[in-house]
Parts: sequence; structure tokens; C-alpha cells
Amino acid sequence: MNCVVNNSDHSKNPPTNQPVVLTSELQKVYRTGFWLNQKIVSLQNCSLQVYAGETFGLLGPNGAGKTTLLKLLLGIIRPTAGRGLLLGKPLGDRSVKQRIGYLPENPYLYEYLTGWEFLEMAAGLFQIPANIQRQRIPQLLELVGLSQTDARKKSMGRYSKGMLQRVGMAQALINNPDLVFLDEPMSGLDPLGRYQMREIILSLKASGKTIFFNSHILSEVEQICDRVAILAKGNLICSGSLDQLLGTETTYHIKGQGGDIEVLKKWINNLQYEPNGSWRGLLQEDYYDFIASLRLMGGKIITMNLSRQSLEEFFIQQIQTQNHPLN
Repeated sequence: MNCVVNNSDHSKNPPTNQPVVLTSELQKVYRTGFWLNQKIVSLQNCSLQVYAGETFGLLGPNGAGKTTLLKLLLGIIRPTAGRGLLLGKPLGDRSVKQRIGYLPENPYLYEYLTGWEFLEMAAGLFQIPANIQRQRIPQLLELVGLSQTDARKKSMGRYSKGMLQRVGMAQALINNPDLVFLDEPMSGLDPLGRYQMREIILSLKASGKTIFFNSHILSEVEQICDRVAILAKGNLICSGSLDQLLGTETTYHIKGQGGDIEVLKKWINNLQYEPNGSWRGLLQEDYYDFIASLRLMGGKIITMNLSRQSLEEFFIQQIQTQNHPLN
């Protein structure tokens, strides 16, 4: 059973701004085989919204379709079906690229160039004037924690993984974008490197940038993101704010057995059934009335704890539910 919180999670407090990322039933199917007669569905019926100023985290196991979705949004590949808008323009529209920054998971950086030369080359692609480059490049190097001495004198072939990620982040910001896409920005970094990357993302968030990123480091996502979505097997199974998905300090994590499904849905958020026939979810208010109703339905409570679930626990539950679906 899928998570009940979805892309309508702004209904209680509708945003005053339009979404900067909007997709509707986006699908990508690859054809393989000698006669291209085999189909691999990488993404199906994906609908989501990301609003200006948000930090949005896209989660999912390997092969879930996260990178495929990013490539569709960036116009690197075309969708098989569905549609989408990026900064108000159809996906693939070249006019929005000036306002977008992108850091791939494994960026190819010219190893014989210095970091400074690479940033100058990236700035040239955006036709940024030389006088602005001289101001912006040192500012970006300071932001990402890369010394100007290393950037000017050391070729990128001699950079560590962390240094490459930092210069990659600097190039993603060279055009002062409104919307930044980051594909596994903390991949391969040690704890200090992850901390530094997290601080960079938080500084971008504080400056009003919209950030859309994939990550396997769920503890970092929990500290950074306003909202998250979970992909599994090409399906968007869950989307919402952390409070909506994980609960608040007044939320009870409840597990029980029995009762009428339709009645339970009225009381419990994220209602899910387990292989042994029990159910679990989030209960926020009027738990005395709920307990009384459950008893009248012939059900019972197994556990009930007042605590906020971690994002890692919630993620694992969602993926396990997808792997063992129940009717």
C-alpha cells in the first residue's frame, strides 16, 4: 500500500508562487535488444511539484529511476509520455538553461586544467563577462572551501574526490542559477566532506536558491530538505514534508490488528499493512476516541509510541512495502 501523503501536500497552505518544477505522468521507456523489441520502463506516471526556495530531496534505491528523472527535467533525454515544466517552460526548452545549475554524480572534469581554468571555461559557455568572472570565481571558491592557490596552480588530475566535488559545485553555480540540480552530491565523500557539502547546500538555501537533489545519505537529507519524494521501481510512491511523512512531536506511531479499513483510514495517516496481517501508521489527535472506536470494531493495539520516526526508518518501510505489496 502506498504512502497516502502525495503531491497535493500543499493543499492546507497553498503557495503563493508557481512551481518551478512541475511534471505530470512523466514516463520513460528504453528499448533494448537487437531489434529494439524489448522494453525497460525506467520511470512511469511521475507527477510532482517543487516550489521556489525549496530544498527538495529525491530518494530511492539504486535503479529506482532518480537519475532518469533528473535527465528528463534537464532535457538531456526526452520523455516517452507525459509532460513537464521547468521554470515555466516545457522540458527541453533551451531558454531556461541560463538559469539552471547542474552537478552530475560523476562529473567529467578536464584533468589537465586547473580548477580556476575550468571555472573560466564554464563561465565562457554562459558568456559571462571577464570583469564579472574575476569577481565571481573567487567568491565561489570561498563558498565551496577550495583555496585560490590550489585552484590556480594545481591541475584537477591531482585533486582529491572532495576537491573535485567542490569545484564541480562551483561550476554548477557559475551562472548564478535560480534552480540547482545535484545528483548524489555527497557520493564518495568522507564525513568531513559530507559536512562541508551540507553546509554549502544550506548556504544556497539561505540565499533563496531552489535545490533539487538525489542522495543515498538519508541523515543528510533529513537535515537539509523541506520536502522529499521516494521513487521505487520507477514509481513515485511518496511525497511530502518531513512533518507529514515522519510525524511531529505530538504524533503517535501506532501498530495494531483488526478493525475496518475505511474507518482506520479516517484516523491514521500513512496506513500500511504488514505481511502478518497487522497494520501501522501515524495517529496525531483524539487517540482516546480512536482507541474506543477500535475496540468497538474488534481490533486491538500492539504498540503505540510518542516519537518521531527517522527518515531512514520511514524509507526502509516504504521500500519493503513495495517489495511485498498487499491488497
